Amino acid sequence: MTTPRVWSVTSTTPTEGDARSIARTAVAERLAAGAEITGPAISVFRHLDELGEGEEWRVTLRTSAAMRDRLAARIAELHPWDSPEVTATPVEWCIDSYAEWIERSTAV
Repeated sequence: MTTPRVWSVTSTTPTEGDARSIARTAVAERLAAGAEITGPAISVFRHLDELGEGEEWRVTLRTSAAMRDRLAARIAELHPWDSPEVTATPVEWCIDSYAEWIERSTAV
């Protein structure tokens, strides 16, 4: 089994502006090759042992295997919440030219 070259890293934010700021910073710092922002979405959650509901914006960033952990750490630094959702899913398959673009775009 081969190690995935491309990862999709996702977080949710309370505002579109927060999502844009994370996306812009991550791409400008070469931690991600690109980002997509969607929302708003309705979220239902438990926080501080209480039921909550609100709107969230999702930011999904594409990055290389080499940058995944650095990107996740940077999102946590930039995020307005103390315990933000930051998850990563490997892209099991993509065309080689796409993976190469991701790797070039996130090379230091």
